[in-house]
Amino acid sequence: MSQDSTSREAASEQPASAYSWYVLGVLVVVYILNFIDRQILSILAVDIKRDLALTDGQLGFLGGAAFAVFYALFGVPLGRLADRWHRVRLLTIGLVLWSTMTALSGFARNYLTLSLARMGVGVGEATASPTAYSLISDYFPSRQRATALAIYSSGLYIGGGVSLLIGAKISKVWDAAYPGGGLAGLVGWQAAFLAVGAPGLLLALWVASLREPARPAAHDAGGRHPLVEFLVDLSMLLPPFTLWHALRRGPAAAIVNLAMAAAMIGLAVVMIRLTGNLPQWSAIAFGYYAVFSWAATLRRHDPATFSLIWGTPAFVCTALGYGLVSLVAYALAFWSAPYAETVLKLPKAQLAFVLGGSGALAGFLGVILGGRMSDWLRGRNPAGRILVVMFGTLAPAVPIWIGFTTTGAALFYLMNFLAVMFAATALGAAAATTQDLVLPRMRGTATASFFLATTLVGLALGPYMVGQISEISGSMRVGVLSLIGVAPVSLALLIYAYRTLPQAEATMEMRARAALGE
Repeated sequence: MSQDSTSREAASEQPASAYSWYVLGVLVVVYILNFIDRQILSILAVDIKRDLALTDGQLGFLGGAAFAVFYALFGVPLGRLADRWHRVRLLTIGLVLWSTMTALSGFARNYLTLSLARMGVGVGEATASPTAYSLISDYFPSRQRATALAIYSSGLYIGGGVSLLIGAKISKVWDAAYPGGGLAGLVGWQAAFLAVGAPGLLLALWVASLREPARPAAHDAGGRHPLVEFLVDLSMLLPPFTLWHALRRGPAAAIVNLAMAAAMIGLAVVMIRLTGNLPQWSAIAFGYYAVFSWAATLRRHDPATFSLIWGTPAFVCTALGYGLVSLVAYALAFWSAPYAETVLKLPKAQLAFVLGGSGALAGFLGVILGGRMSDWLRGRNPAGRILVVMFGTLAPAVPIWIGFTTTGAALFYLMNFLAVMFAATALGAAAATTQDLVLPRMRGTATASFFLATTLVGLALGPYMVGQISEISGSMRVGVLSLIGVAPVSLALLIYAYRTLPQAEATMEMRARAALGE
């Protein structure tokens, strides 16, 4: 074992300091606001659909791929930037950007302008988790990491729940005060976007005051400034620069890249003809092609990082397996409120209060209990955390079936609570597993790669899938129940990850050196 590894191992025995917990608290507040800005669209969906004359498929795009593709793609170079640059500064800039774009969503007048604003929110929010995961992993020892990441992840559910309460209240009060539209003709849902976007600009000042922890020296990417390297990484994702990078690797790489581009264009054309949804499948095809191009270029620029992420089946299967859990979670988070309002005919104020409050509590309990359990299992079994992710895959199926077939409000609320809580148990376990499979300098990139699965699989497809199936079947109930079908695929991926993880973790330094030719 190297001296550097021995030092890190000794440091990991020290418990987290009081300041570490303070930093975690600030990051949780940031993540709460992150998800308020992201999820407020759900409670406003019925009003937006009416005022902008949208379909369920278009709503699914706004709640999914419009945000997710840009969140995922910018998360890759921003995650790499978090590995090389000042993370606190990067998070502050991102917070200002996504808060501004959320506020601008309030001025949207049509499907196009709201889509563009949601894309901007996605770019800004892409800074949050790579920086936060990297900071938390530096501030907390390995034995406390899943718990710390689970606490951070609780902001997802608190923010998602609070967004329903805030969105419904602001929209209702504004429309009651200004029935024909208020200042500049803005209606309730537009006022809600403005109200939740503005506080982020003040929160950015608090974030900027945090201390940047010391960490091992980053890999020197040819002596370039980290921001220059960020632009290089971004060019790996954006055509036509993707083809230029492929040509630099040789004619064979260029042919493979063009073949992948053609395959994605073909997929988009087929799916657009089947569904009639041009923005959704154009975004998905672009996103998947960009990720392929980035991964291929990363293999040349940073072979060690590529080896420990894309070249490690345990990492890939954990990320994809949890990505399908997140598909269910994101779809439920987006469609539960519109379903209750349109199918069960529940009043918006009531469902916002009950779904918002119970969703925040359920998610918080699930993610904390899952994090604690995964740390306990990890101490007894190197792959123990994967068992918690498996639970999060299978356990929500029964509550979803019961909750979305009942006509009773009380049973619907109870089953929705259980489904959210069970799915939430998987997040801290999956996140900590991916952090454990890479070296410290790779944590931001590993986080971005992990979130490619949760966004390009989970968020980009989950809300849209339910909306599209609802359109095809004529039943929102059928659309939501279709989510149960992803559990077997997720379980198969996680079983493979469970079997291969111990060896992958034990050999990661050796494999990183081998990738560098050492």
